[in-house]
Amino acid sequence: MEDPSMNTCNKEVKKGTTAKSGNKNAKLLRLVEERALSMEKKKKQHGSLVPFVPQDCISNILVRLPLDSLQKSRFVCKPWYTIINSPLFIDAHLGRSESVLIFLSSSKRESLYPFPMESIPPEKPNTISVEEKCLQTECTPVFGLLNISPNLKSYIQCLEINGGKSKIREYNISCLGSIRATCNGLILLDNKLKKGLIVMNPVTRKLTALPLGTLFSPHNESYGIALNSATGEYKVIHLFRDELGFIGCEILILGTKLWRGANGPSFGHVSWFGYMPVSAIGALHWIPHVDRSDYIVSMDVNEEKFHTTPLPKSCRTHDRVVEMGGFLSFVTHEGVKQIDIWVLKGLSESWTKQYCITKGCKMDMVPLFSLRIKGDMIFKRDKDGSLYAYDFQRQVMAKVEMEKGCFPLSCLFLPHVNSLVSWSNRERGQDA
Repeated sequence: MEDPSMNTCNKEVKKGTTAKSGNKNAKLLRLVEERALSMEKKKKQHGSLVPFVPQDCISNILVRLPLDSLQKSRFVCKPWYTIINSPLFIDAHLGRSESVLIFLSSSKRESLYPFPMESIPPEKPNTISVEEKCLQTECTPVFGLLNISPNLKSYIQCLEINGGKSKIREYNISCLGSIRATCNGLILLDNKLKKGLIVMNPVTRKLTALPLGTLFSPHNESYGIALNSATGEYKVIHLFRDELGFIGCEILILGTKLWRGANGPSFGHVSWFGYMPVSAIGALHWIPHVDRSDYIVSMDVNEEKFHTTPLPKSCRTHDRVVEMGGFLSFVTHEGVKQIDIWVLKGLSESWTKQYCITKGCKMDMVPLFSLRIKGDMIFKRDKDGSLYAYDFQRQVMAKVEMEKGCFPLSCLFLPHVNSLVSWSNRERGQDA
């Protein structure tokens, strides 16, 4: 006879075994499903061809791109647009950008095309007019501008110097006025259609017309742009000399609509506005006389106060003050074949003689600017307009190889830097 209790026990064992087997199958099924989901996710990631890269890495890559590529990269995707337009990125890009010389070429076409004006090819399709763009921002008709003669136009260009050679960079921008000042990539232009001035970044092509200030003839006034590092604001400083010789001063913060008066230099301290002011160590600096200046006149950008700083020796015709490595330097000729460079690191400090150049010097070499990254000092000879670069590390003065046929030797050159900077913190953060 079969024991009923044994049958019951066997049934319970079989039931437990079946339950365990079912649990294992459920776990295996869940693992298979999870693996399948994981594989599907990886396929989608590989299919998108955009692997995840930390934002800091993207920023470090973008900031090293050439300017033309960087301008195009902002439209690749929204994250890149946000990175490139951020104030931190704009400042980082400015810190890595090399100095150039900006100038106006009124004979661009004649130099490039040595044949009559009637046969000159038309402007490039992407060439813009500063005046037309300015009127468009004011919602003003621009039909009258279409009749402006090409002979009246100047073309904004810059000269890059690298490895002893020069290269002309085209902004494809035309204008009718002169460049009055530069700072961190911004330029101050005459507004020839309306009385006043225009501030523009030739790289981004953003511009704004400034309100009308005090009007004086160009030889009786001087303009400068400087950054107030304490507030992040850019200031336009305007000095003007009246008939009695008194120097007036007015200041405009870019992004605002009102000039305001300020106390100018003391009477007799400035007699000439032939040299452009230099921005360095938190101030604008003027050489006040055409020859034999024993001091410079400086205006603290933050406090907006003027004072004089004695020079280590009298400034002669071919001597200049220039910005060099963030400091103010006084470049002076000592005899016929020696150039000394003195450095001022603060308004309350004293000049220190830092370099003595004895190789390749000429008496008519005028210092123009110092390369921000490489550090070379660039000179221009009065005799023929040729440029020379002095390499401080190698202690070599070498003539810069110039592009032939398209370089005007007689025009006014101003130190400049190609940047993405705009004129207010708000605009710099949103659409600089």
